[in-house]
Amino acid sequence: MTASPLFYQGGTDLPEVSHGQGITLWDTQGKDYLDGCAGAICCNLGHGRQDIRDAMLAQLDRVAFTYRTQFENAPALALGRALVELTGGVLQKVFFVSGGSEAVESALKLARQYVVATGQPQRRRFVSLRPSYHGSTLGALGVTGYHPLEAPFAELTHASLKVPGPDLYRHSDASDEAHIDRVLAETRAAMEAAGPETLIGVVLEPIGGASTGARLLGERYLKGMRTLCDELGCLLILDEVLTGVGRTGAWFAYQHYGVTPDLLATAKGLGAGYYPVGALLARDDIVAAVMESGGFQHGHTYAGNPLACATALAVIEAIRREDLLENARARGAELGAGLRALATRHPWVGDVRGLGLLWGVELVADPVTREPFPAAQQRFAQITALAREEGLLVYPRRTLDGVAGDHFLVTPPLTIGADEVALLLERLGRAMARFERSLEADDTLTVPTTEARLS
Repeated sequence: MTASPLFYQGGTDLPEVSHGQGITLWDTQGKDYLDGCAGAICCNLGHGRQDIRDAMLAQLDRVAFTYRTQFENAPALALGRALVELTGGVLQKVFFVSGGSEAVESALKLARQYVVATGQPQRRRFVSLRPSYHGSTLGALGVTGYHPLEAPFAELTHASLKVPGPDLYRHSDASDEAHIDRVLAETRAAMEAAGPETLIGVVLEPIGGASTGARLLGERYLKGMRTLCDELGCLLILDEVLTGVGRTGAWFAYQHYGVTPDLLATAKGLGAGYYPVGALLARDDIVAAVMESGGFQHGHTYAGNPLACATALAVIEAIRREDLLENARARGAELGAGLRALATRHPWVGDVRGLGLLWGVELVADPVTREPFPAAQQRFAQITALAREEGLLVYPRRTLDGVAGDHFLVTPPLTIGADEVALLLERLGRAMARFERSLEADDTLTVPTTEARLS
């Protein structure tokens, strides 16, 4: 077998995919895998959808590509109107891109052009959380708070002011409310020390994604950040690349919390894995100021192309037609309950958190002190490999700024059924049992063995 010409982030040998249908993928050896993470938390409708294929082929029969400065196209117009409607009309303008990093990058550039257009050129810096993930292009990487991704490019990026977000699992405050209030006070102090007049806006995910393992921020925090932005003259920019388009049981996660952003980036589930497409949504007055000052100095070749937009329209129509927001809520409740039940069997599961069909499971070496496993042990990779062997795909990452901590995400397609939730939990349960046996063989860990717990 010749060496692969491809390189990504790691050198691990992976099975070669053959085909997919529903929430299941098969490799070329015939083994099936339940897609418990919807690929990269993007295949929200599962695999092999005839309706999405039909919509794409119908558009291909007309025209696959037109450039935005030469033609307008009906799918782009219809998708733009649909996205505005999904926000309830609070965001009125849409700019299309091909993916999440582009969507965040576009938000940063529009925000900067807005403050310049409104006579505030001294505003040059963004605020974001540590840890966080907002993309890998240089602008988006500047607001990302995930050390391994940032370190090689630190001298090339315009880094944001990094502030801590709430950690409702690890904090030692008197209550969650007290913790959030302290975090908000620290954030205000950091922003005031940096000079509010120099800040463009705050960038955050309303529910944490890969960088924190679905860490919940909560209504109190998000409303507090909205108030803080208003008082200090900053924009609130929500990154819903991962959480948007139904993942949490609402069209956008912010809608659970009664806050309204000024700008919103979304992607992933918008194309549901069938075609790369993302979008930046913005308030009308922000766009108007930029356009009146000479236009948005930004763009991408594939922005708003007919094939991408026709695909995304078909995705939105399928979510509506099949009431997948309700399914995400119902199946998400079952999945969350099942994950918590598994956690009771394994003390190294420190926390289970999530909403809709976005769930994170955090692993710890000591359930009392919440001490993470030693980073060198790569426990997040180990449990992911065991799950794959059991026919289940999950999405692993490090919890604490990318340098320590272990978690994995469970984020199946929104189409998952109750029986498939049960199958997912069964396969995960087997992987967790095997993982526990590997821990019991390591007497350097502080997790009690099964025998000790039963005595």
